[in-house]
Amino acid sequence: MKNSAGGATGLDQLAPLLVVSGPSGVGKSTVVAQALGLSPKLWLSVSATTRAPREGEVDGVSYSFVSDSEFVQMVESGHMLEWAQYAGNKYGTPSAPVQARREAGVPVILEIEVQGARQVRESAPDATLVFIAPPSIGELDARLRGRGTESTDALSARLEIAHEELAAMPEFDHVLVNADVRATAMALLDLCIDP
Repeated sequence: MKNSAGGATGLDQLAPLLVVSGPSGVGKSTVVAQALGLSPKLWLSVSATTRAPREGEVDGVSYSFVSDSEFVQMVESGHMLEWAQYAGNKYGTPSAPVQARREAGVPVILEIEVQGARQVRESAPDATLVFIAPPSIGELDARLRGRGTESTDALSARLEIAHEELAAMPEFDHVLVNADVRATAMALLDLCIDP
């Protein structure tokens, strides 16, 4: 875990904030779910989004599904730690629940897009940024196409964005290649849970 320089800001007393990002289809959600299953110490922040729920997603668990106007109001009132527009939809992290958990000593994981990770770097400099990478570009393309949850246009947009996001790897503190979900989840836990 990184600590802030000095100690005057009080950041050293907060539990770790781990920001997990990477291209769409790389398996971020699967890795994070495995890590949560392996450690009851972690809390996953639930992002707000303006996109429609996918089959099986539950409001307040998978995401908080909100209207575009509700989302804009949350941003304008300063209630978002970060937010980004991605493939035509808005995604963001409500700040109050994250801060409350960290102050209570609970390590927090944010599973967010690269744009959002950049904002967290600015707003929470003590955060540890982790990039989940695919074993190869071909594997990433196959995973995205294999989902079958996107229209052709949406899939094309996600593939283009995914390739752009891979170029952001050097901005992150750690890169974990997701060739094996359990091994990647264990490596993630090593970054935020004290032995």
